[in-house]
Amino acid sequence: MAKTQLNVRVDEGTAQVARERATARGMSVNRYIEELVRQDAGEIGHTFVEAASDFMKQYEALFAEEFGAEREGGTPEAGTREGRR
Repeated sequence: MAKTQLNVRVDEGTAQVARERATARGMSVNRYIEELVRQDAGEIGHTFVEAASDFMKQYEALFAEEFGAEREGGTPEAGTREGRR
């Protein structure tokens, strides 16, 4: 994979922490920062899934009431609420 150079300015304290953490993990600062960004990007997807799960739990009873017939093997008619006209 091609690499792109990214220049970032941080205060000296942040730079020192990055160096120390990278060294402790046996990697370069570049690799350490790259891993942090990848982890952060992965957390977005994880956060979305958690939020969706929480939403479903919060409204589970409402969904069961609205779509319960489908779970039990019934098939509501398209375009009508719970198969009623």
